[in-house]
Amino acid sequence: QLAGRWFLVGVASRCRYLAEHSHRLEATAVTVTVPDGQSLAISTFRKLDGMCWEIRQRYLPAQARGRFLLKGRSYHSKVDVVVGETDYSSYAILYYQKGRSVSVKLYGRTTQVSDAVVDKFEQRVRAVGLSEDMTYYFPIYGFCNSADEFHILD
Repeated sequence: QLAGRWFLVGVASRCRYLAEHSHRLEATAVTVTVPDGQSLAISTFRKLDGMCWEIRQRYLPAQARGRFLLKGRSYHSKVDVVVGETDYSSYAILYYQKGRSVSVKLYGRTTQVSDAVVDKFEQRVRAVGLSEDMTYYFPIYGFCNSADEFHILD
């Protein structure tokens, strides 16, 4: 049910890079497919220095429904991904946990979501100890739909 196109609406994180470069956020779109009926194949499309890039990731199913594991190159770089709340048709709130650090992301089926959904997102953000000044909203224009073969990261 998560399959299809999503737009990254907002992120709450303690990430220092995000804080220092928040003025350079780019419109970000995500395409989700379910290649084997269990794992999620995620293609993230965003601009970097004016070029469209595609970043491909595979979320592997974890022990419970709505939980996934994103494996990095080393043992310590695994990320637990939890679908916190979604109605599948308009929004999804996902949690990403790496070690003790938690980030919360809000995705929409369209570039903008209702105020009620933004309120839910902000409540979830506060519930994990993040604050308004750690919450970033993304541009709603300038999306990439594809990337050429030289701008794909697996």
